[in-house]
Amino acid sequence: MSNFEKKIESFISHHSLLNNGDHVVVALSGGADSVALLSVLVSLGYDCIAAHCNFHLRGAESDRDCRYAQKVAKSLNVECVVTDFDVPVYEAVHGISTEMACRELRYEWFEQIRQSSCAEAIAVAHHRDDNIETFFLNLLRGTGIAGLSGMNPRNGHIIRPMLDCTRAEVEDYLKQCGLDYVTDSTNYQNDFKRNRLRNIILPTLREQFPGADEAIANTISMLRLNEAIYIDTIRSKDAVYRTDNCIDIARLVECEPNAVTLLFEIVRQFGFNATHAADIIASAHSSGRRFYSPTHEALLNRGQLIISRYNSVIDANEYPITLSPTLLTHPITLEIKENPYDGNTSSIPTGCDTLTLDSAVLDGNPHFALRHWRKGDRLAPFGMKGSKKLSDIFSDAKLSLDDKERVWLLTRNGEILWVIGIRASRHFPVTPDTRHTITIRRK
Repeated sequence: MSNFEKKIESFISHHSLLNNGDHVVVALSGGADSVALLSVLVSLGYDCIAAHCNFHLRGAESDRDCRYAQKVAKSLNVECVVTDFDVPVYEAVHGISTEMACRELRYEWFEQIRQSSCAEAIAVAHHRDDNIETFFLNLLRGTGIAGLSGMNPRNGHIIRPMLDCTRAEVEDYLKQCGLDYVTDSTNYQNDFKRNRLRNIILPTLREQFPGADEAIANTISMLRLNEAIYIDTIRSKDAVYRTDNCIDIARLVECEPNAVTLLFEIVRQFGFNATHAADIIASAHSSGRRFYSPTHEALLNRGQLIISRYNSVIDANEYPITLSPTLLTHPITLEIKENPYDGNTSSIPTGCDTLTLDSAVLDGNPHFALRHWRKGDRLAPFGMKGSKKLSDIFSDAKLSLDDKERVWLLTRNGEILWVIGIRASRHFPVTPDTRHTITIRRK
């Protein structure tokens, strides 16, 4: 066993990422990091299945990567599953960036493979250099302790066994094993913030400050420990001052020197921000003042902050609608348009409150309706095979119970087409064969 493999074996054990013989889905791009990860996990005796996503964003280079990933998996005697994604259409439907679209598509698919293969985890090849880049990106955006603590070794079923390894160690290991890899040509383009950090800023920092990587990695590790303590403290304080929907503001202000920060951490789950928290603390000794988040109302009353959600009685009705060009105003406001389609994806309206479908959705005189979610509801998400529970989709979107009860669904003959503002189904997508589109926009 090489030193590199021993290092990863120790990291896996220390963070309890896997048990001996576990079945693991390994994200395999064909690049150096993922090839090294697959090789190490196979060498350590884990039962691996390689998963490769072809996003078709780099033409022939994307197909080259796919072929190489399959070749590497075969050489390591590992099954390799491949899927193809239409990223531009997904971007247009969901109104998100290319980077976010690729991330959502691949992790949804990895999770589907994990479940279907009864695997214990999804292994991705992030290493220490990636974590340092993430630290700086979050620092430059403006962040708190969570953003500066970097990536965690485990996030649900996703594990990062190489998080303590450097890119140089990865390349040395591949040379020792005689393993080749492909390189994404876009890594050398400085159009993206991460690439500018990787190619320009960090090399200069390392030149001017030898040992910077080690120091930053240690800082990230310490911040992660600090974050754990911080979270535990907030939870214990929450239990002291909050009982269900009522917070003892008078006592909190009297006893806590950092009252605004503490209150923000307690009420952020209800949609309130740091400005709300500061205003509430400033008005803590008054009564009758109300504060509003997108989903909740907070009322100050004699030293107590009483939080309630809007419209506590959720509408359980189903509202039939027609998808003809019109402006619906009940139960929600929807603008519906039909347009000719010339194959230009840039002409498709974008945004999280917009859905564009092939006009074939109208074939057969189907029944369309709007309603709220019900227990057991499932969606066949765009970019995935199979279906997914809406409750899981809501969890992925970090929706509170109140939030998810307010989400509207568009259905066709009882099947969910759109979780409005969150996720579209894969039914009736716009394709090169589409001649007319139906666009639905929430106003």
